[in-house]
Amino acid sequence: MSNNTTIHSNKLFLASRIALIFTAMTFAFRASLEGPWGSEFHLDEVQIGWIFSPAFWGFTLAMVFGGPLCDVLGMKRLLGLAFVGHIAGVVVYLTAKDATMLFIGTLCIGIGNGMVEAACNPLVVTLYPNNKTTMLNRFHVWFPGGIVIGGLIAYLMMNKLHLGWHALIAVLFIPAIIYGLLFLRLDFPKTERVTSGVSTKAMFLACLTPLFLIMLASMFLTAATELGTNQWLPGLLQGAGVEGILVLVFINGVMALGRSFAGPVVHRLNPNGMLICSAILAAIGLILLSRASGYAAFGAALVFAMGVCFFWPTMLGFVSEYLPKTGALGLSLMGGAGMFSTALILPVMGGWYKNFKAAAVASGAGSSADAIAGSNTFMKVAIMPAILIVVFALIYVVRRKTYVAHKQQAQAV
Repeated sequence: MSNNTTIHSNKLFLASRIALIFTAMTFAFRASLEGPWGSEFHLDEVQIGWIFSPAFWGFTLAMVFGGPLCDVLGMKRLLGLAFVGHIAGVVVYLTAKDATMLFIGTLCIGIGNGMVEAACNPLVVTLYPNNKTTMLNRFHVWFPGGIVIGGLIAYLMMNKLHLGWHALIAVLFIPAIIYGLLFLRLDFPKTERVTSGVSTKAMFLACLTPLFLIMLASMFLTAATELGTNQWLPGLLQGAGVEGILVLVFINGVMALGRSFAGPVVHRLNPNGMLICSAILAAIGLILLSRASGYAAFGAALVFAMGVCFFWPTMLGFVSEYLPKTGALGLSLMGGAGMFSTALILPVMGGWYKNFKAAAVASGAGSSADAIAGSNTFMKVAIMPAILIVVFALIYVVRRKTYVAHKQQAQAV
């Protein structure tokens, strides 16, 4: 690879990371908007949930439909659609007069966020064909990193400077304009699937193979373990004697740091091995969180963060490395499954917590009802990574046997 090509690839990679930071900041800002929007627009919790819902299913739809379109329209056009969705969403938010406009704004941003993932995941794979899993981890550093950035900005602007929510939303123009201008000036390569000569029909057929379908189902559990827990963390820790938001920022900081140094781990374990270790640590971390109180929660959170740290990018890396014919469609289906899973698990986890708390109150737990409910919910969530340990271990055994059989066959020939 020439020096000019390397510089061009690095510029595309930088723009991709800034686009992902925008995506993550919208997730972080949402936590600070519930109160102000509820007061200003006279909305209850159900209406707020209705307004926020397109952030998940809009994201999912954009990824699922964006995957097949990635090769047809090209990654640059998809990112152009992402930019339009992001700018339109911010403008609609700033001019909103009612709940319907807030819903439309969230839908625009959700679709934009999905288009970013639909285009940038195959872009990273195409830019770094010999280092896919490592570079996908480095790219996805900026989801937890962006949540930390967005969370701190929201805290400073809303809690310390006491600025209105309009000022907070307006901040989103900055990363949007930066990544939009960068992408506009850069040329994009064709996707890896196109350059390797794999047909569209072969791509769709590859997405129906048993291994891909197993990984797609596993993505529901890995995403629910990571994003579902993180979204509910402040609520689940409210009876544990610690500020849940600080534990959440700590977890995302650890995740960003871990993904930054994913290379040596990938080299040592390979994607399958990383997923087994991740599932083990995630399960242990959730069990520890169920028992932790006070500052001990940070120790439990460290173990959990080390577990979920590599889940999302390594699931994508596994598919791109071991099932390359699935192309941009495979990556989009995986990402869409992960985000759709999060939309499904959030109300389920809320139901678990509500039922556990009601049972604790009924048994006379009193002030410790929140702590008991949080503890039991963490244990319930721990079932998901426990299942994944078995699934990923079986995949490893089968792939190992297949590899040995092929090697023996080659030696015989």
